[in-house]
Amino acid sequence: MAPQPIYLEEKLKEIQESGRLVYRSKAMPTWCPGCGYFSMVDGLPGALNDLGIAPKDTVVVSGIGCSSRFPFFVNTYGFHSLHGRALPVATGIKTANDALTVIVVGGDGDGFAIGGGHVPHAARRNIDITYLLFDNGIYGLTKGQTSPTSAINFHTTTSPYDNLDQPLNPLLMLLTYGATWVGQAYAGQPQQLEELMKEAIAHRGFSYLHILSPCVTFDKTDRTYVNLGELVCDMPPGHDTSNLSAAMALAMDTAHPALGVYYKTERATLADNFEEIVRRAAGDAAAKRATG
Repeated sequence: MAPQPIYLEEKLKEIQESGRLVYRSKAMPTWCPGCGYFSMVDGLPGALNDLGIAPKDTVVVSGIGCSSRFPFFVNTYGFHSLHGRALPVATGIKTANDALTVIVVGGDGDGFAIGGGHVPHAARRNIDITYLLFDNGIYGLTKGQTSPTSAINFHTTTSPYDNLDQPLNPLLMLLTYGATWVGQAYAGQPQQLEELMKEAIAHRGFSYLHILSPCVTFDKTDRTYVNLGELVCDMPPGHDTSNLSAAMALAMDTAHPALGVYYKTERATLADNFEEIVRRAAGDAAAKRATG
């Protein structure tokens, strides 16, 4: 079947009628042309629209970094917080109002350098929030330094003798920490990215979506569209998303990043546990009153 032409006027009408623009602010993204983050700012409105979650019921929280400009570009409540502190802020918001859909966005530096200490606790407590981690393996906002996920031998202006530090494996870390939904996407496959965003947000509990993305300005050799396009692969057929060991084995294959859902399970959320504490405390208080 021959490819069909796409006309700008028809495409604009299709987008307007889809309802997606309700979730976009009037502020235009300020990322570099070609940045993978444009896929994320397009995918989230689509996911929220498909799920029927109103902008007034949504809060997007970020830290500091290129990715953390995200709240300015979506028409939801937003909180541009401190460097590495997006997860504690999001925890407070969700605890104060459990009815809100809370989404955290951040980069590899914000999430796993200065903010790395907050990740295991958000995961183990199973806070009902979604963490969208944009990983381009470099500090883009501060002009190209190595990050916690930079590859070995990656050459930058601040690592003139190449990076010799072993990179972190965020997927393996989140599986170990106890996240109840873990997946991976690639900015170069925006349709799949949007579907995974939708599934992560719909999950009840702490969901973590790792999103591989190029930095077109400061990385010309490692995580380019060409290289990532050749490396990423589909999830193995028949992968059991309830099998934690199988998910960990997949996460350890960093040479061929698999895209899709690695692991998902159900567990009491932080809000559920708070309600249980309230129930027990009320029972103890009632018992004390009964015994005088």
